Amino acid sequence: MTGRPLPGFVLRSATAGDSSAIRRLIGQVRINPTGLDWRRFVVAVDASDRLLGCGQLKPHVGGIFELASIAVVPSRRNTGIARGIVEHLIKHAPRPLYLTCRASMGPFYEKWGFLASPAVEMPPYFRRLSRLARILSGVLRDEGMLVMMLQ
Repeated sequence: MTGRPLPGFVLRSATAGDSSAIRRLIGQVRINPTGLDWRRFVVAVDASDRLLGCGQLKPHVGGIFELASIAVVPSRRNTGIARGIVEHLIKHAPRPLYLTCRASMGPFYEKWGFLASPAVEMPPYFRRLSRLARILSGVLRDEGMLVMMLQ
């Protein structure tokens, strides 16, 4: 994939050399650190090729895909990086496309047509994850998690 110039960053396919930076960023922003295979990632980089953000299309059993691991360096948030990553990944994703996010992030993903998915309509993986999140949110006093779907 050829990078598309955007304000202050370029999107490109991740390389093996990006793997450790992706893992560091995912840890820094405290999102799910499982399934981080650099080969599925698109990254946003600056003119010096420093990682500014990342995201992936994560495959699941049954040919289902998840928009996952969307992360932006905290000092570069609100600059269009996440939007660029999400739009690029959505453009290349099969439907339906799922994602999990903190409940407060729901409105961000609704901009692209993602809707909260009722548990009865979720694939088994997301149904189990949703159930676990509900249990943990009570214990951890967390804001909760949404499973969203784009048709």
